[in-house]
Amino acid sequence: MRPLLVPLFSSERIADPLAETLRGEVGTIHIRRFPDGESYVRYETSVEARDVVLICALDRPDDKFLPLIFAAAAARENGAKTVGLVAPYLAYMRQDQRFQAGEGVTAKHFAAALSPWIDWIVTIDPHLHRITSLSDVYSVPAFVAHAAPVVSAWIKEHVKNPVLVGPDSESEQWVSETAKTADAPFLVLEKTRRGDRDVEVSVPNVEQWRSHTPVLVDDIISTARTMIETVGHLRAAGMAPPICIGVHAVFAGNAFDDLIAAGAGQIVTTNTIAHESNAPDVSPLLAESVRFLLKA
Repeated sequence: MRPLLVPLFSSERIADPLAETLRGEVGTIHIRRFPDGESYVRYETSVEARDVVLICALDRPDDKFLPLIFAAAAARENGAKTVGLVAPYLAYMRQDQRFQAGEGVTAKHFAAALSPWIDWIVTIDPHLHRITSLSDVYSVPAFVAHAAPVVSAWIKEHVKNPVLVGPDSESEQWVSETAKTADAPFLVLEKTRRGDRDVEVSVPNVEQWRSHTPVLVDDIISTARTMIETVGHLRAAGMAPPICIGVHAVFAGNAFDDLIAAGAGQIVTTNTIAHESNAPDVSPLLAESVRFLLKA
């Protein structure tokens, strides 16, 4: 029987190409709130004896988490063979250690809360730093696909004479891999974070790159403060308006507009989170991992 792909919270743009590649069916689920704020979930497509693939980008996760858990539980109650999760963006990876007394390591807590309800999880470039592998916190098979190939292909097709710029050491893993595939040079800056919206980025030495088009690459654009700071330095150094590329288009508050106002020449993201800036398509990467898991 064909796998059933069920998009949650406006994930149809990922579900449709996934279903086509996997020769699956896109199912429908009705999720709403009762007047008291509790969640209601009902499958409108039969899940009985089927491999159910829930698709849910977990940006703004607190509003999505309980309905996601209820969707997984309802699939099992109604006879699903397996229940997997495609979370193109996976939340709660930043708080991966206790930075101050009294804090909880929410990366571990979130994984522990989600794992019992699913058989496997597939995601794109989670924010792994002090946690080296998702298997360190998730108790189910957790597969990570990397966006570097599709981002590199986009750069090669659309950017003339690029130099890739990573705004901080945490971005080096994405920048270096993307630059290698795009056949482009890269440099990584240094960042000092004083708070969620207070960031200082080192001033780069750009003399040798002045004739290049700067391309800022990072995994997540959230408040955009890091990129805004970097854009300002590059523009002050006389470089062309940078192209800002993020794997995950979180864009908290007015971050997107603020980044444009700061002097970004273009803002490009993958479609892990639906946004007007989406360009490189990660659905083939997700489909490859899901196909492997469904055959396992």
